[in-house]
Amino acid sequence: MTTPDFMGQSALRGGERGLASVAVLSLLLLFAIGVFVLALAVGGLRGGVVDLLWGGGDPLVLKVVLELRLPRALGAMAVGGLLSVAGVLMQTLLRNPLADPYILGLSGGAACGAILALLMGLSGLWVEGGAWLGALLTMAVVFWLAGSSTGWDGSRLLLTGVVVASGWGAGVSFLLYLVPDDRLRGALFWIMGDLSRGSNPLVTWSVLGVVVAITWPLARSLNLLATGSMRAAALGVAVGPLRILIYLLASLSAAAAVAAAGSIGFVGLVTPHLLRLLGCGDLRVLVPGSVLLGGGLLTLADLLARSVVAPQQMPVGILTAMLGAPVFLWLLQRSSR
Repeated sequence: MTTPDFMGQSALRGGERGLASVAVLSLLLLFAIGVFVLALAVGGLRGGVVDLLWGGGDPLVLKVVLELRLPRALGAMAVGGLLSVAGVLMQTLLRNPLADPYILGLSGGAACGAILALLMGLSGLWVEGGAWLGALLTMAVVFWLAGSSTGWDGSRLLLTGVVVASGWGAGVSFLLYLVPDDRLRGALFWIMGDLSRGSNPLVTWSVLGVVVAITWPLARSLNLLATGSMRAAALGVAVGPLRILIYLLASLSAAAAVAAAGSIGFVGLVTPHLLRLLGCGDLRVLVPGSVLLGGGLLTLADLLARSVVAPQQMPVGILTAMLGAPVFLWLLQRSSR
């Protein structure tokens, strides 16, 4: 994982990097806005955005745009941003470029909670609440098991998370076996990642705002931590508390994303790598850039998922896996060269 160079830099070089970062963030902002507008405009009913801007038009078109497309696009933006920020934080915490938001078993715990709610005949907010409880329970269990008498480190956390994730995987399979046939399709769609349930994006955006507001002021300390724990401690970073905070923020981000949209892979894994490819190694740029790029990519993927096989709608998690896997393999191949 590439990390920024902190020492011995000239003011001119720092200024050049600052201008480049502003340019990259500006392009990412334009990309996110463009994809968002496209998500509102594209669908079975045409002209919705134009009519909305002029304050008139067919009431049915405006209803579709305001009540269906707008909440879905907002939700996709927020979920993509949360997954990308969680990916940045997990890769920084574990110092592993292959770390992603689900590596500690949060998606498995959330899936078990959601399927339990479906198994009891519940729906809507109850399913999201079950996912929240499952993810938070996983967070507490992993945090508790990863501790030891000698301290708390990333390797133990990673190993504990992988084992817990494996256990949750078995639990998901068992619960799917118990789910009645009339609810099985909904459970499978949830596990594959689905943004069509019409969830209220306000909670998701609130969590994203809190996570970014806490993370961005800590960017300098996170930059130092990415270079190594000993170096960061020597430069005055409280490594232990910072690691715990990173873990909690990454877990909260992943839990909110999974509760809102199910398990959507590769967004949190690929987005940080794409940003580093653009030269955004500094977390002061990487964090806001991941929100914009991750949100835009997931919104674009959701637009394709509901358009490619229209009038049917494909779970967006299928599309992100289909596109994310070859992109990540290309990034690995490029890095090895």
